[in-house]
Amino acid sequence: MIAFLHGTLVEASPTEVLVDVHGVGYQVFIPLSSYDKLPAVGQPVRLLTELIVREDAHLLYGFATAEERDTFRLLIHTVNGIGPKTALSVLSGMSVPAFREAVMRGDVRALSRIPGVGRKTAERIVVELKDKLGPVLPVGGTGGGVSVGLTDAKWNDAVLALMALGYKSGEAQEAVRAVAAALGPQATVEELVRAALKRSVSAK
Repeated sequence: MIAFLHGTLVEASPTEVLVDVHGVGYQVFIPLSSYDKLPAVGQPVRLLTELIVREDAHLLYGFATAEERDTFRLLIHTVNGIGPKTALSVLSGMSVPAFREAVMRGDVRALSRIPGVGRKTAERIVVELKDKLGPVLPVGGTGGGVSVGLTDAKWNDAVLALMALGYKSGEAQEAVRAVAAALGPQATVEELVRAALKRSVSAK
């Protein structure tokens, strides 16, 4: 598994880059969102990567942020009929926060406007991802953490940790909201998660 590449950017286009890592050139397919964050050609670059192995090829996909890679993985592994090409189109057509908000709102129209994503695919994305996405920070707004005194980053990290442990998005957010009200804004992410897990056990 190739988790990331750190080398020199040799070539760059909106759909792919060539990265020299100690004399080895890696062709990496990227979304437009990552292209916008690239340094100038000839400069050091670091990309998070996902290797897709097919019968006829080993293809490497690169991302500027963990959020982009996580969304790419979620799309190709969860939504029926979506492969790497369509997943890149989604990331190229909409920012990760905007995509998550569209899914949580069930905004099929916004999703279907992305090139390569028709209405039926957009509907599948909403149905299959709505309970699997992490907490959403509304574009231009703030997250639910504000209401309980937590920073958005701490709120998101705690909710995502619970989701990794099997909680659905709504359950995780409600659990963090409940324990944060008791622990206060100074609580660490670890303390929030532990308290939420204890709360879940005691409720059974």
